Amino acid sequence: MTRVLVADKFETVGVDGLKDLGCEVVLRPDVKADALAGVVAEVNPKILVVRGKKVGEAALAASPSLTLVIRAGAGIDNIDVGAASRLGVFVSNCPGKNSIAVAELVMGLVLALDRRIPDQVADLRSGRWRKGEYSKARGLYGRTLGIVGLGQIGKEIAKRAQAFGMKVVAWSRNLTDLEAERLNVGYCETALEVARLSDVVSLNVAGSAETRHLVNAEFLAAMKPGAYLINASRGTVVDEAALEQAARERGIRAALDVYQHEPSGSEGEFRPAVAATPGVYGTHHVGASTDQAQVAIAHEVIRIVDAFLATGRAPYCVNRLARSAATHVITVRHHNRPGVLAHVFRVLYEAGINVEEVENIAYHGAQAAAARIQVSGAPGEETVERIRTGNPDIITVDLTPIE
Repeated sequence: MTRVLVADKFETVGVDGLKDLGCEVVLRPDVKADALAGVVAEVNPKILVVRGKKVGEAALAASPSLTLVIRAGAGIDNIDVGAASRLGVFVSNCPGKNSIAVAELVMGLVLALDRRIPDQVADLRSGRWRKGEYSKARGLYGRTLGIVGLGQIGKEIAKRAQAFGMKVVAWSRNLTDLEAERLNVGYCETALEVARLSDVVSLNVAGSAETRHLVNAEFLAAMKPGAYLINASRGTVVDEAALEQAARERGIRAALDVYQHEPSGSEGEFRPAVAATPGVYGTHHVGASTDQAQVAIAHEVIRIVDAFLATGRAPYCVNRLARSAATHVITVRHHNRPGVLAHVFRVLYEAGINVEEVENIAYHGAQAAAARIQVSGAPGEETVERIRTGNPDIITVDLTPIE
């Protein structure tokens, strides 16, 4: 029975679905990130499921059985993917399942900034009536929303902004003029161009070394005075010190759902300077936290586990090598009997040739099969002949270079 450790909050439908697949599910949703390695060692799971919890090398190395980590969400920056790759652990995520939830929050934050809703609520709760002050809203109709990162979330935001009568411009690493035209958005060549053109900027990029502090002093200086900035992507995308300064000196309003240094748990003391800056609103990294999104993600986790158990391949795996070091393919047609592939691998081992990838395809009736073995070097004629003649169940052997 496959043991699955769920080390974060997870929908009941997901737990039940994993059990229906025949998995033994161990629930430890409240384990702290720094104690995760100990729990992994204790439970010894084959599959680990987390949401926002950090999974470092210690946790990945704690169990020899651990084969797959699933991030029950879109990003994977809370998982040490490099360490997972070194340790032979697949990492998968669930892209696109929380897109609508994040888009809904972004539009809520845009409205909150324009109408200063949090400030109005705070004043009313303290007994102050300031209709004259809060009657000074700009309105969204006809304004320009700029999207930095037009993935699935960005596209959902664009649809909703267009429904408000806003113009939309966008920059994304893979966006083309043709795709922008199809989506009815203006094409920008750079993120800075988005900043210059927009009344509202929404950040929707992955957290990576390339996007770290993408919004810096230069980006903020390019924005219109008094423009709005929304970040519901990753905290590392925004230079918070530069944003504080822009909010104070240029009237930039901002709404943040993510921060550079967030608490690891669901509750805790948290006093980032940027959150106390006038004109900056904050939420608690809840972009994906709707019932609809979490149920959709739970079903996606079930689908990933089902596929992995059936085929050994995990959908949306982020750390499978895109292209191996293989230079040649050895195709071995053989009678489908024990010992054939063991013979081939033994000959390759003795020749000092590394096997990169293997695929063995059985013909109808399962009497014969064809093995495609990608190797990182060209076997000599003698090696190929040893493979061909060293086992009576081998039919043919072909060597083909990889272009």
